Amino acid sequence: MRLVLISQPGGPEALVPATAPDPVAGPGELLIRVAAAGINRADVGQRQGNYPPPPGAPEWPGLEVSGTIEAIGPAIETASASDSGDGDGTGTGTGTGTPEWQVGDQVCALLAGGGYAELVAVDARLVLPVPAGVDLVEAAGLPEVAATVWSNVFWHAGLQPGETLLVHGGTSGIGTFAIQLATALGSKTIATAGSDAKITFMNDLGAAGVNYRTTDFVEAAKQLTDGRGVDVILDLVGGDYLARNIDALAMNGRIMVIANQSGEASSFQLGALMQKRGRIWATTLRARPIEEKAEIVAGVRRDVWPLVERSMVKPIIDEVFPLDEAADAHRRMDAGGHIGKLLLKV
Repeated sequence: MRLVLISQPGGPEALVPATAPDPVAGPGELLIRVAAAGINRADVGQRQGNYPPPPGAPEWPGLEVSGTIEAIGPAIETASASDSGDGDGTGTGTGTGTPEWQVGDQVCALLAGGGYAELVAVDARLVLPVPAGVDLVEAAGLPEVAATVWSNVFWHAGLQPGETLLVHGGTSGIGTFAIQLATALGSKTIATAGSDAKITFMNDLGAAGVNYRTTDFVEAAKQLTDGRGVDVILDLVGGDYLARNIDALAMNGRIMVIANQSGEASSFQLGALMQKRGRIWATTLRARPIEEKAEIVAGVRRDVWPLVERSMVKPIIDEVFPLDEAADAHRRMDAGGHIGKLLLKV
């Protein structure tokens, strides 16, 4: 199969076309013929040599894909020969006699790596159907952002209707999804970005946009909440934002730190956090145990997919590049001007 390798740690030019033997679906896995792969900041970190893949993951990048099921591996805890009636004991299913997946189904999946390729084998518990009304290629921009936003903002931080969410990096793939999902579920959203065009885009999505280059987001957050502060903060920036996030926090507020794009050390006054009775929770998604990721994916399918199918939340796609032009796609990512997701089409 064709794929994109990292020849050596470095800039976008380190991404080079290559080939490798086709993967095989193992026990409990599905083999997916990839239609498209999403590009994420974690891929950039891996390209730069700062974020190696977890043990057992392919060495080439890619944390999410969409495509069609090419083959079904032996089942673990799903449809068996006794309940499916087909006698071969293969396939993944619901345990009700009806297989969950069939060859040819259109799906998208959360990966630990390996998405920049024509084929990928993935645990069936991390696979989702392409939501009704979503284009197969565009569906590649859903799994990672949906899993990240749902697990951090709603599962861990417990954002409730009527509460206020502050999103840093509001025009990123994660940011655009968080704005839409929080708005759809009845919460107010405030989001930061660095240009007037991005502010306009976020406002159209339903957020109160704040240009961090011209406005202090702490003061803006307080003004927009009548001095109360925000209940949940989704922080992709890190660095000195941590102390400022505490200043912007409401009583009993929660800060979810999911990246440190600033690359800077973070420091804050513990007393300030204690006065707010606040919490800071730093998480990652890629290296979680498979059981935790499966629980997250199940939650996404239950709570998020219905909203996507009703067009209340949708993937925001900036640009789609051919697989062999992954280096150009990463240049676009590095430049920082994109809004939403960048994809690689196979």
